[in-house]
Amino acid sequence: MQDQDKYAEQAASIEDPVTAEAASATTPTLEEQLAASQLLVQELQDSFLRAKAEVENFRRRAQEDVTRAHKFAIEGFAEMLLPVKDSLEMALQVETPSIESLKEGVEMTLKQLNAAFEKNRLLEIKPQQGDKLDPMKHQAMSLVPADQEPNTIVNTLQKGYLIADRLLRPALVTVAQEK
Repeated sequence: MQDQDKYAEQAASIEDPVTAEAASATTPTLEEQLAASQLLVQELQDSFLRAKAEVENFRRRAQEDVTRAHKFAIEGFAEMLLPVKDSLEMALQVETPSIESLKEGVEMTLKQLNAAFEKNRLLEIKPQQGDKLDPMKHQAMSLVPADQEPNTIVNTLQKGYLIADRLLRPALVTVAQEK
């Protein structure tokens, strides 16, 4: 058994130098590891800087798009109002207008204006007598005695308007007071 141990030790001593040489040949030195790590750091730093620049450019372009959208948001609505203005100017240029032609011109101009409002989602708030007061859409100007339910609309003094479900101007109304 001792002989086997000796043979094992001899075999180990013979394999150790070969294994040590093979290991040193495949394992990079500390300098090589440092150089590889520095190269990797440079690559990662370059990738990071490129990604950071790309994000910054995207943010800047998005901000420019928002600014442009705000600047030209009313362009479509203004474009729809130009025919209305043209019609009014043409009506003023008529030298001897008749009442009927003026009324017809005003009606046509009002149709153009209503079409512009409709296309741009500008909706009228036209409360009817007896409708319940909605403080989100109506502004009560006064309380008046009336033969109807309290807090209902008696009269509309001025129409209100919504832009895409957002209140632009409340309808001005008089409201029935409690009895």
